[in-house]
Amino acid sequence: MESNSPSPLGALRVIECGQGISAAFSAKLLADLGAEVIKVEPPQGDLTRLRGPFPEDKADPEKSGLFTYLNVNKRGVVADLTKPDGREALSRLLERADILIHNVAPSARAGQGLESVALSAHYPRLVIAAISIFGESGPYANYHGCELTAANASGWAFVSPGASPHSELPPLRCFGDQCDFQAGVHTATVVLAAYLHRLKSGQGQTIDVSEREVVTGLIENNLVYYTYAGRVASRLGNRVIGPWFIADCADGQIFVIAVEENQWQRLVQLMGNPEWASDDLFRDRLSRAQNNDALKALMSEWIASWKVQDLYRAAQEHRIPFAPINTMRSLYESEHLRERQFFVEFEQPGIGRLKLAGMPSRYGNSYWAIRRPAPRLGEHNPEVFGSA
Repeated sequence: MESNSPSPLGALRVIECGQGISAAFSAKLLADLGAEVIKVEPPQGDLTRLRGPFPEDKADPEKSGLFTYLNVNKRGVVADLTKPDGREALSRLLERADILIHNVAPSARAGQGLESVALSAHYPRLVIAAISIFGESGPYANYHGCELTAANASGWAFVSPGASPHSELPPLRCFGDQCDFQAGVHTATVVLAAYLHRLKSGQGQTIDVSEREVVTGLIENNLVYYTYAGRVASRLGNRVIGPWFIADCADGQIFVIAVEENQWQRLVQLMGNPEWASDDLFRDRLSRAQNNDALKALMSEWIASWKVQDLYRAAQEHRIPFAPINTMRSLYESEHLRERQFFVEFEQPGIGRLKLAGMPSRYGNSYWAIRRPAPRLGEHNPEVFGSA
């Protein structure tokens, strides 16, 4: 957590406005790499303060696990942007800022002093990134939406869960707020590109980020299937090659996959060459996929006799690509992640010692660190507005 090396983004001053995850995660990525981030919250606080988990399951806006994760390394102020004095306070912050990131809906931006064109005219060197579900142009620009809206509007939910045989079940969004997080990653990337352009040209610019479009661009080849072949992708169907399934071990679950013929032969050897493995039902990977349920039933007793890590290691030795199904506990206890110091401990006032996910990358000549805990509501108003 401590280093004398320079932080990669130590020269950046970033202002973050809005609610929820997308803008906060984008600004967090910059803050973790040294940027000075000032989070502007409404008087009632960011909505993520109301989301858990909370210590001992006791709701407290100063102890939200989600808020803490999203807002370490930031300073926090309160300003009511719907009122003139709040917008004036924001203006003072923007005078010295390099980047503004917000996720205020297009229909509400004028009332909060966050219209991109007006801001760009007043602060020509400022990089402005505005995140919304549908973007700020087009017939849906003023539609309200949330992460669930983006998951379905993007097509992601339509193709999830993949290879499902249950046509009666509805589309399924991924766990958590993945669309918001992906929009945050995208925004952090493009604002840095825009800032690099400003360093060369002296000019800032406005960036209109559509969460729907961010996620649509991530759904693999599904759009290409339609544009190239006129085929509509579906979550329905079965795997065309096998074995491919999740099975129960003695102490957890493992992903069983051995779709190449040489992998299958090594798996049969690892299983002790059972007689059923030579049955015509399993003669090749297409047949094994067609009879995947029977294959899973025949293998289940053998798999259940193993512990997850033991079977994983044995499969590795035979060059079979099994993979453990990691629980949250197994991730925290991962020897690999521990050696890479991925989880970082720090002290969060009011909560105590916490361990959070850190940066998934390493820098040879610089560093990242948790330099400060997540701010209490309005904690830095005197400090920030006194010097802004």
